[in-house]
Amino acid sequence: MAVVDATVLRNTIQALIDYAVLHGLELENDHAWSYNIVLECIGATGPAPDTAWVLGDSSSFADTDFDLDDALATIVQQSVENGVADDTASGRDRIACRVMGILMPKPSQVAAEFKRLAAKQGAQAATDWFYRLCCDAGYVRRSAIARNIKWTTATGWGDLEITINLSKPEKDPREIAAAGAAQNDGEKYPACQLCIENEGYPGRGASAAGGAHPARQNLRIIPIELGGERWGLQYSPYAYFNEHCIAMSSQHRPMHIDRAALTCLLDFVDTVPGYFIGSNADLPIVGGSILSHDHFQGGAHEFPMMRAEVTQIFSMDAFPEVAGAVLHWPLSVLRLRSANRQALFEAAVHVIDSWRAWSDETVGIIAHDPDGTRHNTVTPVVRHVDEDGNVGGRSYEVYLALRCNITSKQHPLGVFHPHAEYHHIKKENIGLIEVMGLAILPPRLVPELNAVKEHLLTGDIAGLATDELSASHAAWAEEIYKRRGDELTEENALGILHEEVGSVFGHVLEDAGVFKWDEAGRAACQRFVESL
Repeated sequence: MAVVDATVLRNTIQALIDYAVLHGLELENDHAWSYNIVLECIGATGPAPDTAWVLGDSSSFADTDFDLDDALATIVQQSVENGVADDTASGRDRIACRVMGILMPKPSQVAAEFKRLAAKQGAQAATDWFYRLCCDAGYVRRSAIARNIKWTTATGWGDLEITINLSKPEKDPREIAAAGAAQNDGEKYPACQLCIENEGYPGRGASAAGGAHPARQNLRIIPIELGGERWGLQYSPYAYFNEHCIAMSSQHRPMHIDRAALTCLLDFVDTVPGYFIGSNADLPIVGGSILSHDHFQGGAHEFPMMRAEVTQIFSMDAFPEVAGAVLHWPLSVLRLRSANRQALFEAAVHVIDSWRAWSDETVGIIAHDPDGTRHNTVTPVVRHVDEDGNVGGRSYEVYLALRCNITSKQHPLGVFHPHAEYHHIKKENIGLIEVMGLAILPPRLVPELNAVKEHLLTGDIAGLATDELSASHAAWAEEIYKRRGDELTEENALGILHEEVGSVFGHVLEDAGVFKWDEAGRAACQRFVESL
């Protein structure tokens, strides 16, 4: 990028501040202070702002013509030229977050406004305002999220949602090299990216002690109480679905699924009844990517699992107020509903405790090793629903996806984990979001699927295995060609491949199901349900 012209820099900073005022991030009578503090952030002492603008004249500002990313790129470029920011992706991001952080209300002000709105207008008004603030401040990366590739695929389990995640920035090779040379034996602060101490943290590069850590100056966290403890509510910067939020414990402690966790989940939906909330499982293989910090994920989205048909109704004698159901879903999911929170809570605990101790070797389920290592846990999801199952009613709904992380010689990464034949599409853990039917697939698939498409369109089936980009997909692609080769055109080829990827995701979820949809699996499921 070329050297920033002084007039361009002045106009860009002024436009950014006008944007902040318009969106309620900054006060209009703080023009001069805001301008000067931005200059300080980027290591500049000029140029001078327009006098009329300093006095509050923003009449020429047109929000429709303003691009937040472009404005920050211009301002950050000046900081690079001034030697304030490293000329790397994370170095630039640290300055951008710092600039936006100073143009936002302080955390205490944000928390106070959230509390005021919740008390006067309800929880939805409060979350609507807070989510908009996080988007307008650039913490929720709307432009990056928009780059994700999304589609739905019709399967026997309903319409599955597929996303190729392109929103998270790739690592800069210079930062990878710096990380390799870094000395990271000292204290790591914050302990992880979910700690509440991230709020306002300046971030650090890969060469710093403790390793790379993203900037969080424009992060704001709402204090909430769950299970009698302080937790924090924030939004995910790279959201996978609408209003993707995170609730995290104020303590850096491991994930755990137990009575305390269920209490917190129920407290959350009582606090924010329009959101679902769920937890990754608390064991490796079947858990999420961050097991070291107790946290949940939620938001304003209805997932395919929540629309799954019921294949069996059941009841539990000890909990007559709770209605149980087995869902027609590739994973093994029990749904419990009740208007009585305490009854539902005790029933869910009963199911979890029963499952933790349940072994059925006829279908490969082993609860514990001889040394006591446990293998069974659940992925729980909670929401409020009305009598028809629509979100936001007075009743409680708990989904319990039964998980088992046992391994075998045939499946060393997990018996109930994506099997090797599908690793070309999905090899990572099946966590909370994917349990519910939303695939988060790696960005490598974009060039790889394009390579597969070209080979199929030209009929170069032999070349699939020799092309580095398509080699891992060769057997799968050849099978697609045999079935659908006559359908393929330049216009529809990628769409057909997307359909086939969605079908693979369905099979991946089937792999994760502990009770398969065959005779043996249905019988095993019935034995467990009857034991409840």
